[in-house]
Amino acid sequence: MGAKEEWQVSCRDIASRRRDMTVFVSQGHIVVTVPPGEAAVLTPLEVGRLRAALRDAVVSATNTEL
Repeated sequence: MGAKEEWQVSCRDIASRRRDMTVFVSQGHIVVTVPPGEAAVLTPLEVGRLRAALRDAVVSATNTEL
């Protein structure tokens, strides 16, 4: 198994505190973790970063299945 790739995406919780979301690949599945017990509030730029992290994770998951 290769090195675990992980992407961090900044966000804020519902109380406007800075938090991070994490995107990673586990056994060919894309996993997104958000602040525990919170809603993640994203700016348009942060949504773009989340989209990029998800795209990269999909590419990574596809490469591990080959």
